[in-house]
Order: sequence, then C-alpha cells, then structure tokens
Amino acid sequence: MRGAPVRRTPLTGIVAGNCRTFGRYGGAALCFDGSPPIQHRPSSTVKGQPVHASEENVRARTRREHVLDAAPGHLDEVATGFRPEILTSWRRCQLVGLAPTGEEAPYRPEFERPVRLLRAAGPVIDRLADQLEDSPVSIVLADTEAQIIDRRAGGRNLMKALDRALIAPGFVFAEEFTGTNGIGTALEAAKPFKVSGAEHYREILQDFTCIGSPVRHPMTGSVEGVLDVTCRVEEAHGALKPMVLAAVREIESRMYAEMTRRERMLLDRFVRANRRGGTAVVSLNEDVIMANTAASAILDLSDQATLWEWACRMLGSSDECTGEVRLAHDVVAQAKAVRIGEKGEMAGVLVEMRPHVRSDGRAPIARRTSQRARHAVKHDCVAGRSVAATRLRSDIDAALRSDRPVLICGEPGVGKLHVAMYVHRHRTAEATVDVLDAVLAADDPAAWIGRLHSFCAAGDAIVLRHLDRLAPEIAERSESIIQTAAPGRVIATARIRGGVTPAGRVLDHFPVSVTVPPLRYRVEDIAELAPLLLAAHSTRRPVPRLLPGSLRALSSLDWPGNVRELEAVLAEAVTRSAGSDIAQEHLAPDYRSAGRRSDRASLRRAERDVVLEALAETRGNKLAAAERLGVARSTLYRKMRVLGIDENHLPAPSSR
Repeated sequence: MRGAPVRRTPLTGIVAGNCRTFGRYGGAALCFDGSPPIQHRPSSTVKGQPVHASEENVRARTRREHVLDAAPGHLDEVATGFRPEILTSWRRCQLVGLAPTGEEAPYRPEFERPVRLLRAAGPVIDRLADQLEDSPVSIVLADTEAQIIDRRAGGRNLMKALDRALIAPGFVFAEEFTGTNGIGTALEAAKPFKVSGAEHYREILQDFTCIGSPVRHPMTGSVEGVLDVTCRVEEAHGALKPMVLAAVREIESRMYAEMTRRERMLLDRFVRANRRGGTAVVSLNEDVIMANTAASAILDLSDQATLWEWACRMLGSSDECTGEVRLAHDVVAQAKAVRIGEKGEMAGVLVEMRPHVRSDGRAPIARRTSQRARHAVKHDCVAGRSVAATRLRSDIDAALRSDRPVLICGEPGVGKLHVAMYVHRHRTAEATVDVLDAVLAADDPAAWIGRLHSFCAAGDAIVLRHLDRLAPEIAERSESIIQTAAPGRVIATARIRGGVTPAGRVLDHFPVSVTVPPLRYRVEDIAELAPLLLAAHSTRRPVPRLLPGSLRALSSLDWPGNVRELEAVLAEAVTRSAGSDIAQEHLAPDYRSAGRRSDRASLRRAERDVVLEALAETRGNKLAAAERLGVARSTLYRKMRVLGIDENHLPAPSSR
C-alpha cells in the first residue's frame, strides 16, 4: 500500500491516516491541511480488495435485521459480526419492549441546564466548534438523563439530518427510549462507547456514527453528563474518538480546577471561623461539607442537604442571615449563614451554629425542642420536620383525643392507611384491625355489607378504605350500619371529603378529619422518611444510607405518586446498590437528576411554607399573619387561594 493516495476526510483541515506533522487538541494529535503526503490503509478488505463503506453498511444492516428478528433471549444464537457490547445493549432494548422501527423520543422543551457541567464544558465545546466549523461533524452535550442540552458545529445538511433523527436539544436519548446510541449507551455502560451505522438499535439512527464518553466529577467520580460527536457513517474517522476523549479530559480538568478553587475558598473561611472557637462551624456547598468537632456532634448525614437548602433560602440575594435551623434527631440550633464567593459567584456557605446555654450553667448544647414538639417529632406515625408534617401530627393528636369517627383524606400514595392504622392502634390498643376496601364491594355487594355488619356488631376496629368510591346501591345500607358502630371503632379513608353522591353522604358521618399532605409539600421530610423506607426493604445491617447527592436529587422532584412512589424508587435503589450506601447512580435514571423540579415550582413550595408558618404562628389570624409577612391582608388571601392553603386546616405553631 506504500504510495497510495492520501484520503482527506470532509473534516475541515483534518487528514486521515498517520502523519508526521500534527496539530494538538488537548492530548489528541490531529493532522491539519498542509501536512506531508501520508499513507492510508483501507479499514477492511475482501479477498485482498478494498470494500466500499456503503457495501459494508448494507451488509451490516441485513445482518442486523436478521438478528433483531430473533426472539428476546436468543440473540447469541443468530448474532454474527456484532460486538458483544452491542448485543448486550440490544438485549436491554428488547427487554423494555423498544421497537427498532420506532422514531419517537421524549422531548422536554423546558429543562434545567446543569450549570457546573456547562461552565466546565462551554469553553471546550466553543473551541471544538470553531475548529470543526462547516464540517460534517456535530458536537453534542447531554446531561445525566441523556437529554441533549447543547449541539454545535456540523454543516447545514448534517444539521437537517440530525433534526430529522431528533438529535437536537431537549430530546432524551436514554437507551430505554431511543435504543443503542452513543449518548444513552455510554451512560448505561459508564464508559466511552462508539455506535456506528447498523449497530444502532433504531433504524432512524443507522445513517450515523456516534462516539460518546461520560464526563465524570473529578472528586466524587459520579457521571455529570456525556460528550458525543456524531457524523454520517461515511464521514467517520479514526481521529474522532481521541478527540472526544481529549475533550472530556479537558472538561474534567476544568471542573477539577473549579472545584479546587471553590474548596480552597470554603477551607479558608472554615479555618478562619474555627479559630475563633466557641461555635459549631460548617463550611459547605452542594458537594462538599467541612465541620469542626462541635458541629460533627450534632450533624447527621442528611443535614448537609438540609443546611444547604436552609442557607440558600434564608440568604436569598443577601450575603448574611441569622435564624433557627432544625436538624435531624430533634436538634434545633441558632445559626448564622454567610455567603462564600467572589464577583457574584457563590462558592458555598459558612454556617456558625451557637448552641443555647443550659439553664444549669453546664457546657452549651444544641437546644432540643419542647416536650410537646419532641413528642410530635418522635411520632412513630409521621417522620419529618416540615410545616406540613407538623400540621399532620397536630391533626392526628387531635383525632386521638376524640372517640368520634375519623376520616383520613389525601391523594393516592400519601399514606392514608398508615395513618388510619396508627390512630386505631392508639385508640383501641388492639393489635389487629379489620380492613374493608369499598372498591371491592362492587364484586360482591351482599358479602361486603355482611362483613361490615358483622364487624360493627362485634365492636371490632374497622378501617374502610376508599369510602368515597363506594357503590351507590349499597351506600345507604352502609350508612345505617356505620351509625350503629361503637364509638371510636370506625375510621375511613378517602381522597377528598364532600360531594352530593351517595358515597359523599356516607362521609358526612365522619365529623373528625385528618388530611395527609402530598409529598411535594414536604420534600424536606425525605431525609427522615428515607431511612425508614430503606430499612423496610433491606436485610443488611447497617441499613444503607442515602448519600447527600441522592437526597438532593430526590428532594428536587414533585412526586406525583407521593410516598408510595418514593418507596418504590428506594426499594429499587437498595437492589442496585447491593448493600452499599445509595448514590445517585443507584437511583433509576428518571430520578438521578436534581433538575426535574423547576425553579418556579421550588419557589412556589418555599412560598407556601412561609405563608403556612406565618398563619400557624399567628393561630390563623389573617391580619397578624399579613403584617408578619409584610403584605396587605387582601394579598394574603390571594396568595392562600393561589397556593391552595385551606384556612380550616392550618398547622399548629412550631415550637421555638
């Protein structure tokens, strides 16, 4: 092959093959126009003759169709000519029922942009885009959910082709949605991955070669995103993978330099504050926490996320604030938070906690909540320290002081049955409670009514689930039976009270009601809910813990399925972690990102909590609450309507 002509790819300025004169991008050597003539060896031959790339691609597509026609679990029996890692990916796609002919991909027009990744990757991608301007190669950046957040370079024709294949910002290329590809499969395999032509599971992607590599956090090793280059199959070149790997190394290096600078700032402020003595000092951001001995004595693993959220909320746009912060294990401390950073860029927060002095003059300790509040916090029915959790505990305690029928309301999955069982156990001190589901009454109305009558006649403790869904034809009969029940023996659950239906009239016989709030109104309670749920699904001791990054990610979500959904996510994470603490990579892909909750939703949640707290502390006095918030009373009423606050079900004031 000596003396063979040079093959120049359409990549602007890049020449294929080995060469003596190199340009350098990061650690990758690239050839530029003007280099001496070089030799090129065809990538493959058949009987000593070069094979045209398009012919190879056609043959590969034919083999692919034959392989994918095989039933799931039988790929190995028919697969020839494909790499094992490609077959493994295809197998995963088949298991989730993905169709090779599908052309759709999830699209999120509004998505959170990962600031840390973009800050480190931006300059690198800018330079790559300048070098590859008008070339048939596109640079793609995706986040940890395989959602494309940036796309650069590439000629006009390539961009049109990418648009047709949905390779554009906003589209999610996780393997479970779009099959084997350079973004999703690189995330799934957690290593650099090349997918070319017929190796793609989806037919719509077979015209492309994609080379993706995960970008890892330099300190934690967790994946921050994926950098990918995509081109047409015939434009693929051996220099692309080294270019991607070099770019990823530079992004990670920039991330490390940024982290090192921020950590130096955190450490500097921590050392200066710690020298003063007498306080519990914590210096932290979303990734790092530094604590002195006094702080370590009162902090729990979950408190990093709690302190960070509290400090960010309290600081707002100011540089310093003071207030009380409630930590895990019933600890309340007076705290001062100071912003750490320069030129408007926040590197972290310094928190100094000054424990309250004991009345006996002994060494100061963190103040515990009052006896009443401590009873509420240690309520074995409700975990959490949010305003919503405090209100729920207050309502439950009120229900326990009455022997009248109780109705537990709330969205599906919030834990209505759990609360109902708790109330019954503490009312009757009985170990067993009979549960009747009104939804099942339609299957055999007579038998259901018979069981209800039998339980009431015997004075048994009963929980009537989903009573708002009771069939109309047995509602009147059920109503008359419930009226005969002994005091304090019947509790019902329903989504909401009210309505003019027959079932709604039955609910009127439950004068005491307790509303269990949805998880989205108490996400700060996940730090205390998670250990309980993890313990229920783990046979290992000690029970795996939720690491701060995982807690932060879970606390950013809206949880439409409420506690039931959280429990399912944590149960799966326990299996994935194989007994180790729960990191973000152990969470299901849809739950790993801390960006699914929009800033608007987070602000709405924080605003609702502030309004609830003001109403609670003024015991429902609207004028006093409005003055406390610094708004007009009419504004407070409007806010209550917008935020969905029921003035008839306000929380009890939290203890200070």
